[in-house]
Amino acid sequence: MKLTSEQYDALAHQLDALKSQVKQQLGETDARYIHRVLLWQRLSAISGRILLVLGFVTPWLWLAGVMLLALAKILDNMEIGHNVLHGQYDWMNDPVLHSKRYEWDIACDAGSWQRTHNFEHHTYTNIIGKDRDFGYGLLRLSNDFRWRLRNLWQGGTYLLLSLLFQWGVSYHELAAQRVFFGKKKADRHSQVSDKDLKNAFFGKGARQLLKDYLFFPLIAGPMWLWVIAGNFLANMIRNLWTSTVIFCGHFTADIHTFDAQACENESRGQWYFRQMLGSSNFTGPTWLHILTGHLSCQIEHHLFPDIPARHYPAMAQQVQAIAARFNIPYNTGSFLRQYGTVFWRILRYSLPGGKVSTLNANT
Repeated sequence: MKLTSEQYDALAHQLDALKSQVKQQLGETDARYIHRVLLWQRLSAISGRILLVLGFVTPWLWLAGVMLLALAKILDNMEIGHNVLHGQYDWMNDPVLHSKRYEWDIACDAGSWQRTHNFEHHTYTNIIGKDRDFGYGLLRLSNDFRWRLRNLWQGGTYLLLSLLFQWGVSYHELAAQRVFFGKKKADRHSQVSDKDLKNAFFGKGARQLLKDYLFFPLIAGPMWLWVIAGNFLANMIRNLWTSTVIFCGHFTADIHTFDAQACENESRGQWYFRQMLGSSNFTGPTWLHILTGHLSCQIEHHLFPDIPARHYPAMAQQVQAIAARFNIPYNTGSFLRQYGTVFWRILRYSLPGGKVSTLNANT
């Protein structure tokens, strides 16, 4: 699969024009939208925590509290935190909703996530050896990686990673720099010291644990055990949801991987081309887009990570039309279908062999 240099340039021109068009439209409507989402997130969190304490009246109130708290955590993680930390709302210069000031309600330090995700993953998407998000160092998801015995049980590894997803994301940068193993990576991008990495990991993680499993249970008095259980379950729901959404955007059956040397000196058009082939969308109603942080439009997110995500569904129609002009596959489908192919990929590559999907994006 390849385009000519002229086609790459034309692809870049059309996608750049689309991005510029949407940027010119940003304004008060976008500000009202994100503030409204933030309000609903805070109301959900407050209501959920109150209902957890009222669980002694009836278990149904406690269950409603769990679901509302899980909703608040999902909104904070996906539609607010993920998008704000990408700088999508920096133009507002809001005291809270700015990429350099926002801290989200998960164990991962925001600065650490920005270094590994915003820079590494979005720059080197699906480039084998450079994008550590492809399998997170735990899962074999293509034949680009040598099969090992541990891959036989990677279905269980995936389930455990999903349940503990906030902690996996939090540990990602430490694992990359091998801080706890006494080894340094020569090509290390981050200039953050090992001490600062460990302080961020343990500091943010400790604050999350104290908040959910000490502070709120203590102020709940005799309902402390119900609050601990509710907080734990809400965190598990959030972890499973965010993991599922992210896997559906990156590891469906039709995504491609890329060779590191072949991607050197990429043009902008080649970079766009790689993002389109390395990402997947899934379809659904408006509420589903919001609960995924609009990562249901993962292709558009990888093309335009700093555009407010609420614009992605409309942009997706134009991106799909552009892809058709250049005969570039546009990987989309229902949520259940895409997740089914993710699960099949995980199981397929738990066994030796498999199709090599690495492409040379510069030819």
